Amino acid sequence: MAHDHHHHHTENKKVLRLSFLIITLFMIVEVIGGFWTNSLALLSDAGHMLSDSISLAIALLAFQFSNQTPDANKTYGSKRFEILAAIFNGVALIVIALYIFVEAVQRFLDPPDVATTGMLIISVLGLLVNLLVAWIMTRGGGHEDNLNMRGAYLHVLSDMLGSIGAIAAALLIIFFGWGWADPIASVIVALLVLRSGYHVTKASIHVLMEGTPSDVDIDQVVSTIQTNEAVLGLHDLHIWSITSGYNALSCHVVVKADMTVRESESIREQIDHDLKHVGIDHATIQVETKQHDHGSTLYCDGKQQSHSH
Repeated sequence: MAHDHHHHHTENKKVLRLSFLIITLFMIVEVIGGFWTNSLALLSDAGHMLSDSISLAIALLAFQFSNQTPDANKTYGSKRFEILAAIFNGVALIVIALYIFVEAVQRFLDPPDVATTGMLIISVLGLLVNLLVAWIMTRGGGHEDNLNMRGAYLHVLSDMLGSIGAIAAALLIIFFGWGWADPIASVIVALLVLRSGYHVTKASIHVLMEGTPSDVDIDQVVSTIQTNEAVLGLHDLHIWSITSGYNALSCHVVVKADMTVRESESIREQIDHDLKHVGIDHATIQVETKQHDHGSTLYCDGKQQSHSH
């Protein structure tokens, strides 16, 4: 499991590095083209591509930091840096969407002249670049189960929609003279960008709040532990994500009082092994007898309990 996690990190870094180079180079072209054509749809797409470039760079840094060896100061290492990067990407998408809304309202009221031919050419090139980068990321596969990669991937998909919106707006202006198509296309794209940003941010905050991972069925976890014949009870259960694709668990299991230390250790090892089949990568299990069970609930509220002596 640890080897697979490291392998995915290595592949993800290669994908991000190549994507960053492609996006950054074309971003420069699109920013220049956006000012030259005076198109909001193209400028918003250029601005979004700039955020793509920044988010990809941050995602690369996140993977670099997350590989740091755990020490006395950070016993889990810096794996959570990936989640912080994912939050940044999500918030950046939301901010960009809101900015596009404001600009679109102003341009809708007073549509400016747009160099539609140049807008169309650059938009088509932008779409091709985003298709290439999205294909590279899809081949890497990390966007499905890694929040950091998902945030970067959604940036690229949203940018692809921006290019499609700019192409549609350019064609409508060329054939029908609809100058308002430029800000309207921008608003549609902004809504899609806002949706992507919301979901990435929400998922990232859920991890930071140590919520139950979305890929873990908590009832299945409880059943897996209680299926062990030696387990009489279970309490103080906690399940959370250290980072994307790396889930942790801690709990207390109650066994018979006449259990030997070796038998208790064997039970713990068996439960740990079984949990790996239901999405738990790291488990901390405290084995105790009934006399040490003070009636705690399945989900501990974290409050310090007072016991009579």
